[in-house]
Amino acid sequence: MKIAFVGKGGSGKTTLSSLFVRHLAATGRPVLAIDADINQHLGAALGLDEEEAARLPAMGAHLPLIKEHLRGDNPRIADAADMIKTTPPGTGSRLLTVTGDNPVYAACARPVRLDTGSVRLMVTGPFTEADLGVACYHSKTGAVELCLNHLVDGREEYVVADMTAGSDSFASGMFTRFDMTFLVAEPTRKGVAVYRQYKEYARDFDIALRVVGNKVESPEDLEFLHTEVGPDLLAAFPHSAWVRSMEKGRPPAFATLEEPAAQVLRELYGAVDASYERRDWARYTAQMVHFHRRNAESWGNAKTGADLTDQIDPGFVLGETAPPEPRPVARGTAAAPQPA
Repeated sequence: MKIAFVGKGGSGKTTLSSLFVRHLAATGRPVLAIDADINQHLGAALGLDEEEAARLPAMGAHLPLIKEHLRGDNPRIADAADMIKTTPPGTGSRLLTVTGDNPVYAACARPVRLDTGSVRLMVTGPFTEADLGVACYHSKTGAVELCLNHLVDGREEYVVADMTAGSDSFASGMFTRFDMTFLVAEPTRKGVAVYRQYKEYARDFDIALRVVGNKVESPEDLEFLHTEVGPDLLAAFPHSAWVRSMEKGRPPAFATLEEPAAQVLRELYGAVDASYERRDWARYTAQMVHFHRRNAESWGNAKTGADLTDQIDPGFVLGETAPPEPRPVARGTAAAPQPA
């Protein structure tokens, strides 16, 4: 199941996403955490110190490797260099799974040990001096989008993404890649303004969106969110001394998280699990194709000098599991016959 945490800058989306990662890890289920925000804070929220967080490999720096691996034997993609962030998978493409090993994870993912278990963490990578003034940060998050396009997962496998702040997620089709999107909102006009933007943009794409209130300090704050958000409000995260300790870099044992906060995490989990019944891989694949076609026609074709809509495999639909990769056959030899 793929879960996104969004919200305005400073709303607490990174804190909430890190807590949800810890909650899932405590169940023993596999978790892939992705810091898709150019302001890289998820590693620190999961307990890494500054040096450890700085050593995390940037996905954007390994984009050629990611493209080459995902291209596989897809005959519609003659050159991996022609893949863009929206390129959808097709017959012959390699697909990523939450578990297992592959060259993409070897290059870009690192294990993070929590007191509740271990998770994989991947990060877009921060801006560098070479990017200043010449690069858009969406070029960094493109590696995340390409991986999500090629990732399949089951009900008890989890991908948790801490997304870019505000409504910037709509600068790509990545916002359609999730089974559940949690929008973290403060009880302020600015906090609910981001919710309204997200709700409006997502309206035509059947996005499952729930709001988690944060920094709610009074009954009046909660009433404000109820009035402004309505039934989309799932829960309100309470003040937490545990979180304050985590933000100081000294997280206590996760089992000591206050019960009201733990109850909110259970409610988030329940919403995610219930969303499984809405999964529609045909719609999911069609949305990928829709955004790839739009990106190809608006800038991709001009950039590559090729018609990137040719990369679309009209008969391909993603599913919950990846097909087995074909066994390599040595040149000049025939494949061994298989038993009936």
